[in-house]
Amino acid sequence: MSVVEAPPGQPSEGAGVARRSVIDIAEVSKTYRTGSLSVDALVDVSVTIGQGEFVAISGPSGSGKSTLMHIIGCLDTPTTGRYRLAGQDVGTMDEDQLAEVRNRRIGFVFQQFNLLASLSAWRNVELPLVYSGVDRAERRRRAHLALERVGLGDRADHRPGELSGGQQQRVAVARALVTEPNLILADEPTGNLDSTSTADVLGLFDELHASGRTIVLITHELDVAEAAGRIIRISDGRIDHGTPVAQGGRSVLQGTEPAPKGPRP
Repeated sequence: MSVVEAPPGQPSEGAGVARRSVIDIAEVSKTYRTGSLSVDALVDVSVTIGQGEFVAISGPSGSGKSTLMHIIGCLDTPTTGRYRLAGQDVGTMDEDQLAEVRNRRIGFVFQQFNLLASLSAWRNVELPLVYSGVDRAERRRRAHLALERVGLGDRADHRPGELSGGQQQRVAVARALVTEPNLILADEPTGNLDSTSTADVLGLFDELHASGRTIVLITHELDVAEAAGRIIRISDGRIDHGTPVAQGGRSVLQGTEPAPKGPRP
C-alpha cells in the first residue's frame, strides 16, 4: 500500500527547507472553575510543532494531555496564553471561524472511530465536505481518493459493520484527510484496536508523515508514542522537560529528542 505525495506546500521530511510552525502555543494555561473551586489543568505550556512533524503528546490519565488536545483542536480555549495555528491567532476567532477551522484545517481521528453505521465508507468520508457545501460529484471524487490513500479503495461501498476495527480506523483517517487539513490530530487512535490493527494504523501514520503530513498523536501508551518522531511528555498540567526515559538503549529527556525509528512487532 502507498500513500500519495504530500499536497502542495507541504514538503516531505528531508526536503531541505525550513519548516514553518503549524502549532505555536505560548505560555498557555487552562483553569476550570466551579463555584469557589478552581483546577489548573494546564500551567504555562509552550509547544511548537513544525510543518511535516509527527509528534506524540503522552501522559497518564489526568495529566492534562486531553485538555491540551482540545485546545490544539480548537475545541476549547486557553484561560491565558496564545495559540497560533498555521500562523493565525486562534484567540481572535469567533465561534463561526473556529467551526470553519475545525472542519477545514484540522482532521480529527478518535478512539471510537465515530462512523455512521448506516452509511458506506465513502459516504462517511465525504461528511466534512457536505458541511463545507462541496457539490456531490466533487465530494464523491475526493472521498474515493482519500480512501485510496489509506489503502481502502476497494472497500468504498462497505458499511462499517463489514470492516475490521483497523479498517474502520483507516476510514476515519480518510475522513480526516478529505479536506486536505494543515493538521491531523489523533486522540488515542489505537485505544480500541488489537495489536495487529494497532501496528497497521501506526504504519499508516508513518506513511502519511513520510508524505509530508503534520500529525499530532495523543496517547497514554509509551510504545504507541514511540511511533512518532518526537515525544512531548506532560505531567500535572506541565510539559515534563527533565524526566529521563529509556529509549532505544539510551536515556533521553522527554520531549527534547526524537523517538527511535526501529521496526515494530
